[in-house]
Amino acid sequence: MFTGIVEETGKVVAFTQGGDSWKLQIAADVALRDCALGDSIAVNGCCLTVTRFDAQHVWFDVLEETRRLTNFSALAPGAAVNLERALRFGGKIGGHFVTGHVDGLGVIETFEPRGNDHYLRVKAPVGQGRYLIHKGSITIDGISLTVAEVASDAFAVWIIPTTIQVTNLREKRAGAAVNLEFDLLGKYVEKLALPHLS
Repeated sequence: MFTGIVEETGKVVAFTQGGDSWKLQIAADVALRDCALGDSIAVNGCCLTVTRFDAQHVWFDVLEETRRLTNFSALAPGAAVNLERALRFGGKIGGHFVTGHVDGLGVIETFEPRGNDHYLRVKAPVGQGRYLIHKGSITIDGISLTVAEVASDAFAVWIIPTTIQVTNLREKRAGAAVNLEFDLLGKYVEKLALPHLS
């Protein structure tokens, strides 16, 4: 479980296909503090398991399905990725409850400065607009954000300068794919209230 409050941006060192899985190596700092084998770390909002680490790097095995269903398929050496360690009891919850299970890929339609802030509009996969609620929560590449506008399967959020500086959004442009995780509560409500849609 995560909160969507990105702790740092790591840098992809290598992402290669191994015999049993894809191997992702990331240079990190904060994410390595108190790191242990088997720990969960959200990478661009996708929960991955630590398989190896040293003083400056962390490694993960990535399933082919995960690579295909997330923006990992576009990862290249040098790319910035958002990192967040798993929530710990007694810690702060500054965002919202995030599972690290990506629901789908969104595509950035507009990303531009407006005054001191940035306006980000994303097109979600067809049919997933039902999970978008004005002033509700959304996770974009692991970042907990508040939905400001909803129009069918598209939505917009406002980004403060600090978020631009401390996340990989500083490298994003229109047309880029982003990992989306919709609010957990909304998905459970749908499952319980409308079981025939599941």
